[in-house]
Amino acid sequence: MAKTTKKSNSEAYGAEQIQVLEGLDPVKKRPGMYIGSTGQEGLHHLVTEIINNSMDEAIAGHADRILVEFNKDGSCSIYDNGRGVPFEIKEGYGVSALELAFTKLHAGGKFGGSGYKVSSG
Repeated sequence: MAKTTKKSNSEAYGAEQIQVLEGLDPVKKRPGMYIGSTGQEGLHHLVTEIINNSMDEAIAGHADRILVEFNKDGSCSIYDNGRGVPFEIKEGYGVSALELAFTKLHAGGKFGGSGYKVSSG
């Protein structure tokens, strides 16, 4: 018969071990959960997402040029002549829509149906 041993208190699991990550801390702590990988595949996913945003602008008739540059230093630059990210103050938040889009999880223009009729990504 197998002998079982009781774990020490250093391995206790109770309410005090439950953590709540706020703001962008979940992304910083576990980026792979959001982009699929912290390696090359994750970087590829991020680039694809940005290109999809440019494509959405073009599909909606707000852009007719998309430029993707792969730079010598390994970085990538993506440009379009679309509307860009709104920068007006977002009512109820006291900060710009641009700041919300880049600093708050689940903030964006594709949830309510009024910003885009079609989304490629």
